[in-house]
Amino acid sequence: MQDISREAQLETALLAADESALAAGFAWHRDRLFRVLRFRIDPRLALRVDAEDLLQEAYLRAVKRLSYFASDHASHSQNGIFLWLRRIVLQTLWDAHRQHLGAKKRDARLEVGLDGNGSPVATSVSIAQGCAAGLTSPSQAAVREETYQQLHTAITQMSELDQEVIALRHFEELTNREVAQIVGIEEKAASIRYVRA
Repeated sequence: MQDISREAQLETALLAADESALAAGFAWHRDRLFRVLRFRIDPRLALRVDAEDLLQEAYLRAVKRLSYFASDHASHSQNGIFLWLRRIVLQTLWDAHRQHLGAKKRDARLEVGLDGNGSPVATSVSIAQGCAAGLTSPSQAAVREETYQQLHTAITQMSELDQEVIALRHFEELTNREVAQIVGIEEKAASIRYVRA
């Protein structure tokens, strides 16, 4: 209940373009925003850009867009501070992807991390990697790779909506209500899709 009243207070202050409320809201949701960023970042981009720097850039963009919070809030009345900030974080990440992975200069697509992973990451790949990551002992390396391949195959056969619901609920740890708002379905439908998927 305290979180709901705090969110409401911050939202009211943000509607009045209060920059200190933005700082407080960003700090309050920082761990969740960082989790979103870490899950969605392409490993090739992570070789070039620090996630902390992207999060800082997103905050600076939020400051610049603070005056638009009221109009964004009016058009997405159920969306709270977190979903507004999440949207800015993802826009910042997409811009970084375009800048670094679409550049003609030094081609980031050719870069390979220390773990040898140079492949692009879609939601299905991120989900499979996240699920298989728990199998980490050296003796389980072959099992981990086989499990990853099986998960990836199964996940790519799912609809994009189901993949996104899993990503949002399981890896970004959003609530059913937040997932429903992001993908544009009813809260109950989001819950059913997550359990079914």
